[in-house]
Amino acid sequence: MKQPIIWVHGDVLSPENPALQAYPESPAIWVWDDALIEEWQLSLKRITFIYECLLELPVTIRRGDVAAEVIACAKEHNADGIVTTESPSPRFDRICDKIEESLPIEVLPVEPFVKYDGYIDLKRFSRYWRVAERYVFD
Repeated sequence: MKQPIIWVHGDVLSPENPALQAYPESPAIWVWDDALIEEWQLSLKRITFIYECLLELPVTIRRGDVAAEVIACAKEHNADGIVTTESPSPRFDRICDKIEESLPIEVLPVEPFVKYDGYIDLKRFSRYWRVAERYVFD
């Protein structure tokens, strides 16, 4: 890809995001996923935390259907594809499948915070941390 856009999602909200690092001149987008917010019943505190993380990133913030908004952004920038980072979320795979119907997508690997292959409930950080902390401080 010569002119991609970067799709930033909730699993790598960092300036060290591999997609942002690999394509520092490319436009980036974050999409508030209304369906996910409703399904997971994200609290205002969690939404505020995410927003504060986004303020440190060079992203355009949108709201709506993630795949549709990412594709629309790509078209606005005459992009030839989408670059993002991997995610363990099954929802992520479905979004990528929708995007790939219109544009190629490159999914970059992320260095995992912990090495763990079992199930972790990703809806709340505290549930994730109960499992992860045993592996972080070994």
